Parts: sequence; C-alpha cells; structure tokens
Amino acid sequence: MSDVKKIATRESYGNALVELGKKHEDVVVLDADLANATKTGTFKKAFPERHIDCGIAESNMMGVAAGIATTGKVPFASSFAMFAAGRAFEQVRNSIGYPHLNVKIGATHAGISVGEDGATHQCNEDIALMRTIPGMVVINPSDDVEAKAAVEAAYEHQGPVYLRFGRLAVPVINDNPDYRFELGKAVTLREGTDVTIIATGLPVSESLAAAEKLAADGISAEVINIHTIKPLDEEAVLEAARKTGKVVTVEEHSVIGGLGSAVCDVVAREAAAKVLKIGINDTFGESGPAVELIKKYGLDSDSIYTKVKEFLK
Repeated sequence: MSDVKKIATRESYGNALVELGKKHEDVVVLDADLANATKTGTFKKAFPERHIDCGIAESNMMGVAAGIATTGKVPFASSFAMFAAGRAFEQVRNSIGYPHLNVKIGATHAGISVGEDGATHQCNEDIALMRTIPGMVVINPSDDVEAKAAVEAAYEHQGPVYLRFGRLAVPVINDNPDYRFELGKAVTLREGTDVTIIATGLPVSESLAAAEKLAADGISAEVINIHTIKPLDEEAVLEAARKTGKVVTVEEHSVIGGLGSAVCDVVAREAAAKVLKIGINDTFGESGPAVELIKKYGLDSDSIYTKVKEFLK
C-alpha cells in the first residue's frame, strides 16, 4: 500500500481542531508542553487566546479541563496516551468521569507504533483503562478521514470522550463519498462469509490487505472497522459472529481489556462463535522503528494473514 496517501492521525487531530475552532468559539485546547508532538500547536497558532499550555502536569491539566467544562466551554485536553490515560487516570476518573463533564481527551502517540520512544511511552493499556470509566466514550479512528470526523463527533456528543491517535502515518482508506461517521456504529469495509476480521485504529488497513491475501487463497474474509469501542456496535458484532461463526479481532493494544475483550463479552453472551484476539500479548514494547515493531508484534498484513489461516484450520 506504498502508493496510498498516508497521514498520521495526530496530524488529523491538530487540523480538525483548527476547523472546529473556526466554527465554535467555545472550543478550548489544553496541552501538557507537547503542542508540537500532539499537533495542537496548529490550533495554538490559529487561536492563541484559546490554547492553554499546562506544562508537564497532565493530572493537573485534567483538573483544569474539568473546571473549564463547568463554565460551558468545550475543552480538548491533549497529551500522549501514556500520560493522558495512564498518569492522569485518577483525575480523569474522578474529576471528569464521575461528574460526567463535557471534556474531550485527545490522546496521541498510542500503541506500539510510537517506535523509538520505547516501552515507557508505548501505551497499550489505554483503551482498557478508559473502557472501565462509566459514561466514557472511547474512539480509535483508523485514518485521517475518520480522525477528523471523530473530533467533530466528539464535540457534538455531550459528555466525556477519549480520542486515540497515532504517531505513525497510516493509509487513508475512508476517502470516499459514501463514508459516514456515526458514534457507536461499525463500518463494514469488505463483505465475507468464511471469517470476520474486526479491527480498530492502525491495523484496519493492514486487515484489509490481509483479507486480499486470504482471498487469493479462496478464503472470504469480512472486514469490519470498529472506530467506537465504547459504546460498541453489539448488533454488528453479533450479526457477523452468527454469519461466519469465526471472529478475529485486531488492535494495536493489549489483548487484555481492549477491543478483543469487548467483542468477546458480547459473543460469549449471545453468539456461538470462536474468537481469536490479535494484539500485544501481555508484554511491554521496546524501542525500534515503528514499522519493524508492527511486524515483530504481529500487526502487519502478513502476520494477520498467517494467524487467520492458522485459526481457520
């Protein structure tokens, strides 16, 4: 897919904030001394009076965002996923989630593809953490088009939202006139009858490529993009599970507590189907080039293809 346009969803986040700021004067963006990396610097340049640098103090930033939300404004609190979801979890839970405040959390640099920053910055636990907070919406867009739509949808939603973005440039796969983003609604990218691949975020494009390789072997793979992990589109999951009887989840996140766990909860309750979870297998990451790490940890199209074939045996 080297000929396909690639954009990092963190770039999309920064650009979407600017467009949002043009339309809505109540949008305020907060950052933790990472505006260049999270790309909120784009918003800061356009609207300096509505950008607040809270310094390297993410927990305090979440409290500031909560306070701003009580004034009727819509704050987007931005930092790396490891710090937004990890370091500031208690403040997100108690200051934002518990009073159900209208705060949007823009978490960039999520997953193994953070690359050379290494294990301390490769947050593979954030989806699990945010899913446990009552009332928290969790969105993990797959490309530039979806990321921009997700930011808009987060603004329109009344209540806390966790938005997950990546550092690595990924293929633009939703650039078509029929694409429509709706919170809590899955998008079927490819029809299939033998197996269902349910993916989120970065691995969605890799899953599509894997489906092409499976098709060459006579295997019909359905590919579903789950951009909203909470609330999950349970109807789409159940329909797919009943149709193919075999479900594979793919995520750039721990196999514990993320998309795979959410899907398994639904399938175990209401559908008789086998499920294979592909993700980070209860281990920390390591420093290295993002593309090489994706291959090493089995999230590239070749690895997905191989694992699905083995699963179908």
